[in-house]
Amino acid sequence: MKKTIKVSNQGATLDTSRRNFLKLSGIGLAVAGLTLVGCNDDDMGYDPNAGIFDLGTGDVGILNYAYALEQLEADFYTKVVNSFYSGISNAEKEILTDLYHHEVIHRDFFQAAISAATQNVLPTLEFQYPNVNFNDRTSVLATAKALEDTGVAAYNAAGKYITNPTYLVVAGKIVSVEARHAAAIRDLINPGTAAFSGDDVINSNGLDVAKEPKDIVMAAGGFIKTPFTWKEQGIN
Repeated sequence: MKKTIKVSNQGATLDTSRRNFLKLSGIGLAVAGLTLVGCNDDDMGYDPNAGIFDLGTGDVGILNYAYALEQLEADFYTKVVNSFYSGISNAEKEILTDLYHHEVIHRDFFQAAISAATQNVLPTLEFQYPNVNFNDRTSVLATAKALEDTGVAAYNAAGKYITNPTYLVVAGKIVSVEARHAAAIRDLINPGTAAFSGDDVINSNGLDVAKEPKDIVMAAGGFIKTPFTWKEQGIN
């Protein structure tokens, strides 16, 4: 059974005191009245007796997968902006604060969209950063680079699994923002170079790297404390 839902930016939970929220509307995603089509109840893969959350099947699984990644990025940048690394410049503060706001919007958007469409919503995850020194510029930017590159590659590969065209449009808008983030971080690390589109992420055909969910979860798994499965994708 399908139902039509509406998702609005009015429910976003973020601190807007640093930046004017209207400026953030340029990401083209958090637009009031965005209409999505609810998922099939059959897509729900959650077994409340299983103990460990499963992301589900079909579009629900993809949305929960994206939500997990956006939770991770939002959590990371929240830690960054709550205690900036030593010696940070005002320009770098502004860039990282903008990235923080974007990721929180992405996270809250997915939470609202999935909640409106199904009861199979990924819970709030816990994260860990055992090898990250949040007071060190090199450590923070290297981690940001890894997370942004991973996020772009995840969306690039996940697109082919999305059956709802509205979800696909939203994913395309988000991955374009994530790619801008990746380029910005790469330029902070190697300013004035071609690193923003390095051959480690852009292939000889001029296409961005795409990585399957199994590879993404393996790459990001070291940050995620809360266990979950995605049986449809062979992630147990």
